[in-house]
Amino acid sequence: MALLARALERDVIPRLAAAHRLADHPEACNDARSVALAPTDVDAFARLVARAPEARLTERLDELRARPLSVETILIDLFAPVARRLGELWANDECDFTAVTVGLGRLQRMMRELSPAFGVEVGHPPNGRRVLLVRAPGEQHTFGLSMVAEFFRRAGWEVVAGGAGADTDPITAVRREWFDAVGFSVGSEARLDWLPGCIAAVRSASCNRGLPILVGGPVFFLKPHLAREVGADASAPDGSEAPAVAESSIAGRVKRY
Repeated sequence: MALLARALERDVIPRLAAAHRLADHPEACNDARSVALAPTDVDAFARLVARAPEARLTERLDELRARPLSVETILIDLFAPVARRLGELWANDECDFTAVTVGLGRLQRMMRELSPAFGVEVGHPPNGRRVLLVRAPGEQHTFGLSMVAEFFRRAGWEVVAGGAGADTDPITAVRREWFDAVGFSVGSEARLDWLPGCIAAVRSASCNRGLPILVGGPVFFLKPHLAREVGADASAPDGSEAPAVAESSIAGRVKRY
């Protein structure tokens, strides 16, 4: 749990915010980042996310945005440290597993609610690519995969599943529909056993005979060599690079593992 929170805080959210900051739309940049968030803001919001009624959480987020805070600031200066703080609360036995699960789920929901604003601030044309994102069976947390889905959307991809809808059967999906890439997200080695067989079945069933398959998640960040062992084509160092890795794989230029 703490490892997942650290991965979100250190890699996924900062790179999403950086992509937003470097986008080709100067109007997306403003002075909102000059409004500082204190450590007490982060700690208080983490506890609200884990335990408070939805109405109070929504009210607090509205108060913070009224300062004003940009989407970029909320992602990198609030959601990222809150994800880390949730991991710390769990590791220190200040929150139980259920509370942290609820907290990460709420962060995911709020991130998705902010996505329309994010998309307005940084527009992009669709590039015609389609990706299927799938999480390991039994995975309880979808926040990281939802962030990866946002990177693909920002790169112009149509995303199927990803996050709360990631329980789509990948074998059936690739047999019925064309996908330019499939990405699997795994949080721990304990959930790896199903992956080699699933990857082989997806390749066999796919109507795209050259389907690239990517893997990601904390387990592959810590042990990149596992990508080769499960039969994937590539793994991305972090979610923000996944679209580029997928494009390179499609073009046949990917450097394996």
